[in-house]
Amino acid sequence: MRYTLNSLVLFTFLALLSCSGESENDGKVSVSGKIENAPEGHVVLSKFTESRPVVVDTVQLDANGNFDYSLEIDVPTFYELNLFGQRSVRLALLNDDVNINYDFSDPESLVLEGSKDSQEMQKIDVLITSYQEDVNALNEAYYEAMSNNDSDQIKKIQSDALLLEDNQAKKVKEAINSMGDSFASLAAVGLLNSKNEFQFIDSLVAELDQKYPETKMIIQLKQQLDEMRPLSMGQVAPEIELPNPEGQTVKLSDFRGKYVMIDFWAGWCKPCREENPNVVRLYNEYKDQGFEVFGVSLDRTREAWIDAIFEDQLTWTQVSDLKYFNSEAATTYQINAIPATYLIDPEGKIIGKDLRGPSLESKLKEIFE
Repeated sequence: MRYTLNSLVLFTFLALLSCSGESENDGKVSVSGKIENAPEGHVVLSKFTESRPVVVDTVQLDANGNFDYSLEIDVPTFYELNLFGQRSVRLALLNDDVNINYDFSDPESLVLEGSKDSQEMQKIDVLITSYQEDVNALNEAYYEAMSNNDSDQIKKIQSDALLLEDNQAKKVKEAINSMGDSFASLAAVGLLNSKNEFQFIDSLVAELDQKYPETKMIIQLKQQLDEMRPLSMGQVAPEIELPNPEGQTVKLSDFRGKYVMIDFWAGWCKPCREENPNVVRLYNEYKDQGFEVFGVSLDRTREAWIDAIFEDQLTWTQVSDLKYFNSEAATTYQINAIPATYLIDPEGKIIGKDLRGPSLESKLKEIFE
């Protein structure tokens, strides 16, 4: 287990935000401010591009620590001001000047004025810092539990991690909602699980498209969302038609009328095997009320697949074409890591994704109790 902030995803979304397009407000933007008690080094301004952050220039300070740098900006663009390699300030710039004041003798002294979009960015940075601290604490506790071979504590930490992720998503959405139509909200998109928060992100992008039409960042995000749309909440789950262990073809649609959890797993997948006892318990509790599990194995060999079914006492329907991640079903459902689950209602519509542990138990209680 390793729960860490997905900086790669976050960077990917930030990289999209340096974009082409037309604006009625072409002109210069001033990045100014004062840095007190500065250490040795430089203040470096970088711009996020489609491939990587690119250094724009070294910002010069006068004898009193003041600086004033002018930029030509005609589209929504994200920058980073690196203060002597010890503090970074992310900026969202379009029309408004921004003023930054910071005293290195006081870590809490950062004051950012002007540029409403840049001020909104600070909300995101606070969330990132707080979340990373919580993640680091969980990681430390996990490694300690692993070294002590404390299986009960390991399970608790894994449950805590899932709850932390859920709570973080709520905080991120609250922050985005508080930003109005600021394009800075797009920098927070990478902090959300796009599979679970598709409708929210889709709505956000549609609203911002009204204010920033024909910009590259919006176009690319809309394309990504369109690719995800067939597997979004409320859509009818794509058909799966694969052989069971006896070689008989079974269809997902055969289970219409029941709540079905499509469970992508494999005998070689340790996290999948660790979750199986929880699924067995919940299946036995709710199967008579209309709950079914449809296991889709990404094993390579029939022997490994059958052995895992027997060892974990999995009594629900199992199918597989034994093609690992090249499985037809895995491709259709865009599966690139397991365990992965989709919960569908009696009409075959998707109502949940990646539910496991306490989140799965909570959802089933909501449905059946």
